[in-house]
Amino acid sequence: MHPHPSPLVQTPVLTAEGLVFGPAGSSGPPVLDQLTMVLLPGVTWVGGGEGSGKTSLLQLLAGAVEPGAFQGQLCIQRVSLTQNRAAYCQLAGWLDPRDSARDQQTARQIFTGLQHQHARFSLEALQAHIAGLSLTPHLDKALYMLSSGTRRKVLMAAAMAAMAPVTLLDQPFMALDRPSSAYLLQQLDRAAQQSVRAWVVADYEAPPGIALAGTVELRPGRQE
Repeated sequence: MHPHPSPLVQTPVLTAEGLVFGPAGSSGPPVLDQLTMVLLPGVTWVGGGEGSGKTSLLQLLAGAVEPGAFQGQLCIQRVSLTQNRAAYCQLAGWLDPRDSARDQQTARQIFTGLQHQHARFSLEALQAHIAGLSLTPHLDKALYMLSSGTRRKVLMAAAMAAMAPVTLLDQPFMALDRPSSAYLLQQLDRAAQQSVRAWVVADYEAPPGIALAGTVELRPGRQE
C-alpha cells in the first residue's frame, strides 16, 4: 500500500501576534486589541465598518507605524518589524492614499522612488498597470493635480509593481472608473492563485468573484 500524499501546507507570508494599537492621544479603547492573524499566499480580505481599524491595520502591516507606538509582533517571511524595520518595510508594498507627503511628486517620480526602495520592483508589471489603469496621460502631473480616483490609481500601480511579498490595498475600488475596476479585479484574480505572495484588500465588502485565502473581520473593541 502506498500512503496518501499529505495535503499541501502553505507557508505563512506574514504573522501578527497580539497587536494592540490606538490613535495617538486617544483616551478611548484601542482600535486593534490583541489581534493575532496569519497571512497565507493569495488574497485576504480585511472587512469592517467605519472606525473598525482597517486602515490602522494596514499601516501596521506596512511597517508605517513606529515599533514603540504599538504592542505585539509582526514578521514578514521571518523578518521582524521590531528587530529590523528597514528590511521589513522593503517586504511590504503599500502607499497610503490618505498620506499627503507625496502630493508634490509626479507619478513618474513616485514610480522611480519606489523602484529604488523595492528590490523586486518590476518595470514590466508597472507598464502593464499604467496601461491597464489608463495612467499614461498623467505620468508627469503632480499628485495634488489629479482626481481622487486617478491619484489612487497611481499609488495602487506603484504598490502592485513593487512585487513585494505582501501587497496592501486600502479601499482600492473607491472612485475608480469601470474599466479600472475591471482591471483591478483581474489582478486580484491572478493574485488569488499566488503560491508565494500575499495580498490584503481592506474594504467594506469583499472583492466580488475573488477566491479568498483568508478573511479578517474587524469590529470596534472586538477583533476576530
